[in-house]
Amino acid sequence: MPVDGVRLLHDLHALREFGRYKTGVHRPTYSPQDVHSRHWLATRMAEAGLEASIDGIGNVIGRGRGDGPVLLLGSHSETQSHAGWLDGALGVIYGLEVARTLGRGVDVVAWADEEGHFGSFLGSRSFCGLVDDAELDAARSRENDTRLRDALQAAGFAGQPRATIDPARYRGYLEAHIEQGQELEISGRRIGVVTAIVGSRQFRIVFEGVQNHAGTTRMKNRRDAGVALVRLASAIDRRFPEVAGPLTVWTTGRITLAPGAPSIVPGHAEMLFQFRDTDPVLLDVLEQELEALVAEAAKGPCRVSLVRGSRTAPRPMDEGFQSALEGAAQRHVPGLHMRMPSGAGHDAQILASRIPAGMLFVPSIGGISHHWAEDTAEADIVLGCEVFCDAAAQILSRAC
Repeated sequence: MPVDGVRLLHDLHALREFGRYKTGVHRPTYSPQDVHSRHWLATRMAEAGLEASIDGIGNVIGRGRGDGPVLLLGSHSETQSHAGWLDGALGVIYGLEVARTLGRGVDVVAWADEEGHFGSFLGSRSFCGLVDDAELDAARSRENDTRLRDALQAAGFAGQPRATIDPARYRGYLEAHIEQGQELEISGRRIGVVTAIVGSRQFRIVFEGVQNHAGTTRMKNRRDAGVALVRLASAIDRRFPEVAGPLTVWTTGRITLAPGAPSIVPGHAEMLFQFRDTDPVLLDVLEQELEALVAEAAKGPCRVSLVRGSRTAPRPMDEGFQSALEGAAQRHVPGLHMRMPSGAGHDAQILASRIPAGMLFVPSIGGISHHWAEDTAEADIVLGCEVFCDAAAQILSRAC
């Protein structure tokens, strides 16, 4: 059964209006725009014949008819700040459209806070039983330090039970997403079949020197935390290419100096540093190299500490699901598909710890994502949903 491309695009554009910003969307987790969009999604799920509810963490879940085995389809519906209209939303509306097209065998979900405004993959981890009350008590907004408990209360989700996965119900989980890179566009391919999702490790590196007058403190006497930070960043940039794999990426996402004035030698400096790869052994090697570089930096005039932050494990996608997606792509666009790893994290890597999981990518124009200029051609959006629906039907037929 063909998907309704007009209906699909209409729903995507309607969801875009919740927090519209330029050509993108500003819809942070539990903001009024996000809450309103979740209630809209629940209504659309109910209209599609699904039993819709919003749980105590904000996940919107549409449960299909029957006891299973069913496929769980979806993605997340909040956005990064002032970012794109398709990141996450595409997979949610694909799930909704497949549920309407197939009529049975499908549950649909819009996860909460994949983007990490309050925590890492908060909604999907909660569903998989990986979030406890202590984490909920401690979590705060990265933007304004609002307590998660207070945000849930304001959103109207507090006091609702948090849904948990029943692995016996599910044949597996499928997620569709924009690529957020340029491999498909450059290669002229129209569908990406994800082989694995990278793991990431994040660190906060803190330098403590001595704050002093920039005019009267001689260079040989300075303990400049900012200079120490720059030297470490340069050392990382020299060393990591020597041990990295072909898919390894690393990023210094933020640098802060205190007090940050032109006439004061910085006495405190921090950098947020992250690296990613699909190989867990290589992730360990990179962490060991970082530890060695930090230890070397600590031999200088400033104290240096390495604070470990969030980390996710790389996850391979289910081989059977990859084959189903690849077969569907071959039927729709012969030769215009490819297997590829995901350099970005996705809820599918969390679900893969409990049930089989797979992912499909559609091209991102210019490789742009996490920016309001993010876009994908409408023809590619519709094609992706057709392939996604075809693969879902094939997987369900095997389950039966």
